[in-house]
Amino acid sequence: MRKANSVSQTTTHTAGGHSAEARFDAIVIGAGFGGIYTVHKLRNELGLRVRCFEKGDGVGGTWHWNRYPGAMSDTESLVYRYSFDRELAQEVAWNRRYIPQRDILGYLQTVVDRYDLGKDIQLNTAVEAAVYNEEANLWTVTTDGGESFTARYLLTALGPLSAANFPDIKGRDTFRGRLVHTGSWPDDLSIEGKRVGLIGTGSTGTQFVCAASKVAEHLTVFQRTPQYNVPSGNAPVSPEYLAEYRANYDEIWRQVRLSRVACGFEESDVPAMSVSEEERRRVFQENWDKGNGFRFMFGTFSDIATDPAANEAAAEFIRSKIKEIVRDPETARKLSPTDPYAKRPICNEDYYESFNRDNVTLVSIKENPIREITPTGVITEDGVEHPLDVLVFATGFDAVDGSYKRMDIRGRGGVSMNEHWSDGPTSYLGLAVTGFPNMFMVLGPNSVFSNLPPAIETQVEWLTELIGAAEATGRRSVEAVKAAEETWTVTCQQSADFTLFPKVDSWIFGANIPGKKNRAMFYFGGLRSYREKLDAVVTGGYEGFTM
Repeated sequence: MRKANSVSQTTTHTAGGHSAEARFDAIVIGAGFGGIYTVHKLRNELGLRVRCFEKGDGVGGTWHWNRYPGAMSDTESLVYRYSFDRELAQEVAWNRRYIPQRDILGYLQTVVDRYDLGKDIQLNTAVEAAVYNEEANLWTVTTDGGESFTARYLLTALGPLSAANFPDIKGRDTFRGRLVHTGSWPDDLSIEGKRVGLIGTGSTGTQFVCAASKVAEHLTVFQRTPQYNVPSGNAPVSPEYLAEYRANYDEIWRQVRLSRVACGFEESDVPAMSVSEEERRRVFQENWDKGNGFRFMFGTFSDIATDPAANEAAAEFIRSKIKEIVRDPETARKLSPTDPYAKRPICNEDYYESFNRDNVTLVSIKENPIREITPTGVITEDGVEHPLDVLVFATGFDAVDGSYKRMDIRGRGGVSMNEHWSDGPTSYLGLAVTGFPNMFMVLGPNSVFSNLPPAIETQVEWLTELIGAAEATGRRSVEAVKAAEETWTVTCQQSADFTLFPKVDSWIFGANIPGKKNRAMFYFGGLRSYREKLDAVVTGGYEGFTM
């Protein structure tokens, strides 16, 4: 490997002012958690010349775009960060259990500044195409500004939740108020004192409800599918808590990497039906009081996500809490899910309590669908018009592969990524795709289902070693083998089928996008198992790759 070199060929931060040189060793697309760490590892550890393109006017990825009221991580703050910089963890600490969006964004900017990465990140630049030249073994990347750049390696850090899903509802374009998607919240929009409508009650929508209900004149929530919400337990953290984290830093992160969902708590190994009903309720109550959605699903009992009886016990406990909390019986009924508790677990400070407010109305659009959007509000099938000043779409994303489909990416023989994925997205290890040499994905399709920062670090560190090995041995290209990609795709589907997650419609399987094929897009075996697989691939001489 070459000696690390912190000097790039170009040093501009924004489009339009870069030097004439357009040849790099590696091009990275996206400057969120994944892209930032990729630039650091490739440039500062391998010494490669790197250029990162980011369509936003700042770094942060999803945390740059998702600025809606209430936006925050619902993974606990002390493990929703990078682990590679121990000293930074000693210096930067959040004073609450969960991190609001603005603080995550500030943290990521601190990392960029700390490692002098900004000079190699070109902002306000969207990549429109990436084409592989087989003879030269180079990728040519074209931006929305008409610029072209070449590199040996192409690394995509597009984020699994970045291509906004904006349902086409009759009359949508006639609305005269502010109509926004939570994934692109404008800086000039305040909802204070306004009549606000919300469509969508997933993780984002439920966060928005908790924030908007406190400041809007009136909030009308158009709910398609009720959610299993548990308390987040968000609260200030004590100096003693932070001191213990810093003192046990290595052990905490070791536990994270050896766990399933990597959320920083000990996952249960006790089957729910192996204890009495009284004990089950005690455990559920204890974890309800502690808070956190992943903890409630994976920290209570070992089989909530896999055994129907265990799952129903957890679901019934949450439904009983809805009846306790929500004062109006009809509203409580509408808020009570009947499907299995098998979507991505979510948590909030006071979601169900929000519906006890006089200024909050719940509309079940399964029972009373939206007929159309008018210039002044939303009309439901019962003929009622709900007057609105602001209409918010918290309708999620074309997850995992959506951002790839919006680019023209072409590999060997000019075959496009969209053609390769015509039956649904596939990959080898969530990292590489056959027919696309020297292109690697961070959190690509069929990556591990877990807390994202530890998964990102796992993948970026592994890819850095792979590229370093290729550089050290003079290999011209690295490509996933077709059979390995097909086998991994089957493995991911089998890991999903072992759980109850496929039993419900969820963005995890693409069910939120009309016409999208429903299939597994994650590996559900857990981070520890995924890391073991990556280690085995290396031990096998990078089995599944041609080098």
